[in-house]
Amino acid sequence: MDNNQHQQKHIRYIVSFSIIMGIVGILLFILGDFLNLQGWAHLVIILMYAAILVIGLAIITPRKKGVKALYYLSPLSLAIPFMAGQPQYERKAAVKFDHPEQTSVLTIKHGQIQGVVSKDGLTNIYAGIPYAKAPIGELRWKRPVEEEDWQGVRDCSYFAPRAMQSASSAFIDTGNQIAIEGLYRPDFNYYPFQEMSEDCLYLNVWAPKEAGTYPVLVYIHGGSLESGSSADDDINMEMMSKQGIVCITISYRLNVFGYFAHESLASEDADGSTGDYGLLDQIRALNWVQDNIAYFNGDPNNVTIAGESAGSSCVSALCVSPLANGLFKRAIGESSSVATKVPPHTFRSKEKALEVGQAILEEFNCSSIDELRKIPAEKLVQTKHSNTAMTVDGYALPKTPYELYQDGIHNEEALLHGCNAQEADPFVIPEWLFAFQGPPNLSNYKQRLQERFKEHADELIAIIGEVHTDEEAYRAYNDVISAYWFNYPDYSWGQQAMDNNVTTYRYLFNKENAYMGTWHSGEIIYAYGNVETRSHQFSYRYDSGDIALSSLMMRAWGNFIKNGNPSIEGELAWQSETLSSDQVMIFDDVSSMGSDPLSKYYPFFASYEDQATLK
Repeated sequence: MDNNQHQQKHIRYIVSFSIIMGIVGILLFILGDFLNLQGWAHLVIILMYAAILVIGLAIITPRKKGVKALYYLSPLSLAIPFMAGQPQYERKAAVKFDHPEQTSVLTIKHGQIQGVVSKDGLTNIYAGIPYAKAPIGELRWKRPVEEEDWQGVRDCSYFAPRAMQSASSAFIDTGNQIAIEGLYRPDFNYYPFQEMSEDCLYLNVWAPKEAGTYPVLVYIHGGSLESGSSADDDINMEMMSKQGIVCITISYRLNVFGYFAHESLASEDADGSTGDYGLLDQIRALNWVQDNIAYFNGDPNNVTIAGESAGSSCVSALCVSPLANGLFKRAIGESSSVATKVPPHTFRSKEKALEVGQAILEEFNCSSIDELRKIPAEKLVQTKHSNTAMTVDGYALPKTPYELYQDGIHNEEALLHGCNAQEADPFVIPEWLFAFQGPPNLSNYKQRLQERFKEHADELIAIIGEVHTDEEAYRAYNDVISAYWFNYPDYSWGQQAMDNNVTTYRYLFNKENAYMGTWHSGEIIYAYGNVETRSHQFSYRYDSGDIALSSLMMRAWGNFIKNGNPSIEGELAWQSETLSSDQVMIFDDVSSMGSDPLSKYYPFFASYEDQATLK
């Protein structure tokens, strides 16, 4: 056999081996999904697979240059199982079972709709109801316009597209899960991805099927004002509707579509507004509720708004927006607020908003807003400039939320709000992980505090007190960041509300599990009844304690939505908040009132923001 034939033989070996290993990789992923493998077990299998692949190729590959190049390329077959997991974009059904019963046709203000009935027959579900015209073309970066009448019966058995946002692949998502969640948990139950569109102003309704008049919950999803969906499984409202509540989740414009600001847009607007289009969408949705919720047996005079993370920031802004006055009675805020003097996120100065807007105009080589409106949404969403913050637009927000509260302006009569015990962990971890610095520890946590808080760091270090181990240093640093980004702004919101005679109830979520635990967003599946959903079973094993806590929290939230008091007779004595006490309802295996463990940092941050400037 000559050298050429020998080389061709090895090439066939390598190609065949790579294809076989690619198929094996796909089968491994399918098997892992079927067996419901958890955590690092799945990663170990993939690492073993990779080792066999590389060793096998090394054995069968000669040291010829041409074939050697193929050897280096052939491990790309390792990507085959990852690529096999690449999601498709398609419509997401309102329910997860086949051939659901249809609801009767319902006539609302602008036309007729027909949804589906839950599997147990107790809830009517209407997904993808438009509450405004599509904000596309000339309506891009304009306040939302009320939907027009439509002809025929609108099919509401599928969720509408989520708002435009940057989307990562399944491979990137998996990498994020390894890095941020600390475990290997590729969750293919979330795929295929829900489709995405600039035409996104839709809402979803879960209504008790039994006749009656029910209180109403309007939920605003989180996602840093950059991403997210009103159809996310964690905020599916079927279980909450069984508390005797008509539940709504809304989509709204995000990122550059929702928070872009420019002087030209202010000139176009009758009230000089620019930069808060996502907030104006939410207000339009609340007006839709007033016009339509009675058709679903909801009480327009008993509406509660709620949100988590950026959704909670929006709730705190809606609580002081003059445009939202009279559109709701109560508010629920989970893990975020912009009702503090200098919010650490999701809010910026008008000057900064306009500066970024002009930079985006230049980024796309446009000389006018009309030209920028013609840029395809898929391209525009990739802008390098961040648009993830509300601003003082002079219309929806004539002043900052803090200033409006100080002026005695607010819309809520009661507020339920709180945070989780380790809010900042999933945000702090990427900071040191991707900077290759290693986690905060005994030798570096003071330096890191000094880098962030400059001359104020020594005061924080004194508040922390003695630290003896790396674990204590890690926890101390993360607690400071949690307080700064989440817990203190939430606390400050409660203080502003109480100063205006609003009855407030504050909580701390402290229940550990193998999913998100007490990290940011960990409470959502408990409060809205989704602990037992299939999408969390890759790494998360709920038990009777989780189910009991979810039932308790859901009923507490339900009572607050119904009558403004979350207490449950004989089970949960939730005391209202006072200006001078650090007592909060601590949700855990046993839930009771207790001291807020991060309250020692709040006086520092109150002083710190006095010396800060909104950027």
